Amino acid sequence: MHGILQRIMIYAGVIVALYVFVVAMMYLGQRKLLYHPSRTLGTPAAHGIAEVVPIKLKSTDGLTITSWFRAAGTNKPILVYFHGNAGNVGDRASKVRPFLDAGYGILLVGYRGYGLNSGSPTEAGLYADAATALDFLMRTEIAPDHWILYGESLGTAVAVEMAVRFAKSTPVGAVVLEAPFTSMIDAAKSHYPYIPVNLLLLDRFETIAKIRHIDSPLFIFHGSADATVPQTLGKRLFDEAADPKSAKWIDGAGHSNLYEYGADKDVLDFIKRKRSKGVGKVKN
Repeated sequence: MHGILQRIMIYAGVIVALYVFVVAMMYLGQRKLLYHPSRTLGTPAAHGIAEVVPIKLKSTDGLTITSWFRAAGTNKPILVYFHGNAGNVGDRASKVRPFLDAGYGILLVGYRGYGLNSGSPTEAGLYADAATALDFLMRTEIAPDHWILYGESLGTAVAVEMAVRFAKSTPVGAVVLEAPFTSMIDAAKSHYPYIPVNLLLLDRFETIAKIRHIDSPLFIFHGSADATVPQTLGKRLFDEAADPKSAKWIDGAGHSNLYEYGADKDVLDFIKRKRSKGVGKVKN
C-alpha cells in the first residue's frame, strides 16, 4: 500500500509540475499568443486600393506609425478601421473596398509591430496608435461626428476605447463592431478553460466595462459559428450597451467570413440610416 501511495504522489507531483510549467510558459509568451502581426506589407496599389495613400504619424511615445488614408467624398463620413490581431492593414484592403466605392473616407489604422512599423504591440500601445491616428483627423479638421469607428475582432476593443475617450466632449458619429468580445479574459477562457487567465493576462481589453459609455449609435454583427470569439460574448456586450444600438446575428458565419454573408451591406445600411438622421454629415 505504501508503494502505491508513493507512486500516486510521484505522478501527482509530475502532473502539478507540468501544469505549472505550461502556465509559466503561457504567461511569458502570452503576447506572442495574442498578437500575430505580419511584417510583410506592399503598397496600397499592390493590395488593390490604389486611391489610398500611406501616412506616417508620430506616436506620443516616439514611434513612427504608418496608416493608410483616403479623404472622404463630399458630405461623406470617414470609416476609421481598427483591424484584428493578425496580419496588417494591407490584409483589410478588400474589406474597405465597399466603403471606398461608396465614397467614404478611409483611415486604416496601423499598429506598432505590424507591417513596417517598429515597436511591439501591447494594449496600451494599440490605444496610443489609435489616438495618434484620430489626432491626425482632428488636425485635418475632420470632426469626430463625421467618424465611423469600425473595430474588427481585437480592434473592437480599440474602437470602443477611442469612442469612450471622445464621448464626453465630441462624440463620434457611430461605432461598428465586427465579432466583438466582452474582455480578453472572457475570450481567453473560452480557449483555455483550465488556465487561470484572470491572474495571468497583461492586456485585458475590458470592453464590457466601457461599452455603455460610448454615447454614439452602435452596430454589432457576429457569426453564430465563430470559433475564435464565441457569439455569446458579442451578445453579452450588446446587452450592456446603451441605446441607440442594433445588431445582426449571422447564422452560420464564422469569425473571418462575415462579408461572405453580406455583412458589408449591413454596415453600409446602418451608416446610411444614421446619416439620414444627421450622423456623419459635414457641418457647414
